[in-house]
Amino acid sequence: MSEPASKRLYIKTYGCQMNVYDSERMADVLRPLGYAVSDQPEGADLVVLNTCHIREAAAEKVYTELGRIRVMREEKQAAGDGRMGVVVAGCVAQAEGDEIIKRAPVVDLVVGPQAYHQLPELIAKVTRARGERLAADFAPDEKFDALPVERHVSGPTAFLTVQEGCDKFCTFCVVPYTRGAEFSRPVESVLAEARGLAAKGVREVTLLGQNVNAYDGAEASGDRGSLAKLVRALAKIDGLDRIRFTTSHPNDMGEDLIAAFGELNALMPYLHLPVQAGSNKILRAMNRKHTAESYLAVIEKIRAARPDIAIAGDMIVGFPGETEKDFEDTLELVRAVDYASCFSFKYSRRPGTPAAAMPNQVPDEVAVERLARLNALLDQQREAFNASMVGRTLPVLFERPGRHPGQAVGRSPYLQGVHVDAAEQLIGQIVPVRIEVAGKNSLTGALAAREAA
Repeated sequence: MSEPASKRLYIKTYGCQMNVYDSERMADVLRPLGYAVSDQPEGADLVVLNTCHIREAAAEKVYTELGRIRVMREEKQAAGDGRMGVVVAGCVAQAEGDEIIKRAPVVDLVVGPQAYHQLPELIAKVTRARGERLAADFAPDEKFDALPVERHVSGPTAFLTVQEGCDKFCTFCVVPYTRGAEFSRPVESVLAEARGLAAKGVREVTLLGQNVNAYDGAEASGDRGSLAKLVRALAKIDGLDRIRFTTSHPNDMGEDLIAAFGELNALMPYLHLPVQAGSNKILRAMNRKHTAESYLAVIEKIRAARPDIAIAGDMIVGFPGETEKDFEDTLELVRAVDYASCFSFKYSRRPGTPAAAMPNQVPDEVAVERLARLNALLDQQREAFNASMVGRTLPVLFERPGRHPGQAVGRSPYLQGVHVDAAEQLIGQIVPVRIEVAGKNSLTGALAAREAA
């Protein structure tokens, strides 16, 4: 039985959806120790920064935040309100653990993404002035075995990590070094967690993995499952009406997974499939192991299976050696795909990655200008996709109250935010909504029927 919550826990999450999941699970492992989650760091008994190492700016933000936390801890102690524990977790912790301890003495504990299940034990050791301050083991199987079966959820949607790590070794990316090799959770472990979520009222799960479509978790029979088989099994769980997954690699989009988009109503018509560049020369330098042509061929197959699917992607501009012709190839690929949404980034030089040592680093001012041109095209495509929803009636899963009294905010099947007045009582339900207005980043509609779908 859990102890009554009496201590305040603040977790700040940086980066990807997998970090959001990890933060929720850290709260789960600390809850039996009496920690209740707070939305403010001031006065917290324990502060956890769950960090991201993809870009340099994300890592530097951690040190800035630690400076603020140091002041808060001093104020808390001066007021006689006890001590504030400070933990840095996640990918910056994995990559820069020793550096964090040297640069930020305020930090009590540094925990990598595969070791956070040990938090209760590690915190106890540090509190008793024993044990190491750095825990960076690579043991994802142990982590998932040790996490509590019970999950705390606060809404009708939830993230569910099914795969971690990466074997692709893109030359710009730190993930293989911070998350380790690819590891897939056993099928039954995933299904058990999903059944528990559905029992708590979760209607939609998003399956997470660095290369989620490379999933090959062990089945009870001893065979290896695939993401397509896992999705089909999840679709049979009562109460679980919507399934999404992210992030995928083009080389792992198997025929069975593509077919599932056309055959499963529960699998939402939205796919995040990063390409990173449209130039084959740059793709080779990135070690992406696919070409622009092979990527477009995958998109064509997916759209044949599910014509209304919304395609999202990732793009990096200013990669070492990128010429104006290479960038034009990227723009051409973007035009060919016609993205519903796309995340775009200026190349960030990450120490220890092969790309960081490559010649012909692109000047920052050139990368900035190219990113602006790319974003102008992507904004145009996103706004056109949103505008195409006006006049349609879409099933919307309402997730939370909106800013205005009585308003509720939900998601369309295409992952767009949808605002509806007089709908707050429908949170947790899937309801038809007639789309009336398309904004740059969201939609506004009216209830088409009061009955839940």
